[in-house]
Amino acid sequence: MTDVADSHEHADADKPTSSDAPASDVTDVAATAAAAEFADIGEFRSLRSDVWRQFKRHKGAMAGAVTLTVIVILCLLGPVILTFDTSTPNVSNANRGAGWPHIWGTDNLGRDAFARALIGGRISLAVGFVAMTVSIVIGSLVGVVAGYFRRLNTPLMAFTDLFLSLPLLPILLVTVVLFRDPVQDRFGDNLGIFILMVGIIGGTSWMSTARIVRGEVLSIKEEEFVLASRSIGTRSSVLIIKHILPNIVSQVIVSATLGIALAILTESAVSFLGLGFPLELPTWGKLLDDAKDRISLNVWLVAGPGLLLSATVMSVNLIGDGLRDALDPQNRSNG
Repeated sequence: MTDVADSHEHADADKPTSSDAPASDVTDVAATAAAAEFADIGEFRSLRSDVWRQFKRHKGAMAGAVTLTVIVILCLLGPVILTFDTSTPNVSNANRGAGWPHIWGTDNLGRDAFARALIGGRISLAVGFVAMTVSIVIGSLVGVVAGYFRRLNTPLMAFTDLFLSLPLLPILLVTVVLFRDPVQDRFGDNLGIFILMVGIIGGTSWMSTARIVRGEVLSIKEEEFVLASRSIGTRSSVLIIKHILPNIVSQVIVSATLGIALAILTESAVSFLGLGFPLELPTWGKLLDDAKDRISLNVWLVAGPGLLLSATVMSVNLIGDGLRDALDPQNRSNG
């Protein structure tokens, strides 16, 4: 009997128990479950990667980005690479047609039309970017203050509507005529007209940004995280800087992108009417104004700057459309 008991004891001892299961099997099971859960959730993607992925899907925006990049590189490096003197007249070389080495011909003073168009692009692009910055700063400030402080909402929006109702182009022309000489006497001819043009264009194109930002602020300030911060005594300045401004950046970026095109077009219109930059600063609008009477001699004197202006404005608008779609949370969630 003792031998039979001993044999049963040995058999029971040889059977594996749950406590004796290898630890690696438990780890593998947990890892498999975690991997399955991770696969259900989806791959983690940052906001930047989501925006870039959505932006790349917009073919028009990508084409606009490539076109604008090429134009900017040409305007920055073209006048450096080309060896033509665009400041000294050469009457013996005047009014030549398109050919080599002057691929767009020459103007009535013998200067290379292509090199002058690239130099004009520098000035037009600079006006567009700086005027856009002025417009975005003013519009964002007015929109944030009007949206956050209720008692200032009505007067600031009435002020914005007043600017929206004004005929901007006549105001631009009158302002340039009235203040050109004092500003140029103070800052010099070239810098003075640049400051005047940037100030006028930026100071009369901020209204749409202000209305967009105000609407976003009115929505964001009622969110739970803002109400919670306010309930613990957070100051308004801290709330605006840390919680509200970061949440309106996407709308401001889109508005800024579209504002560049508007600023370039406005400057070109004022210069085309003869009230913009002087002859020494050949912006695209000024080049069009100078060449409009000689289009029969050389069509590229008008077509060249016109193509660069149109391509730049179209590219900026396409980039703005792509950014608007890429920054839309609904589009990112669907992508």
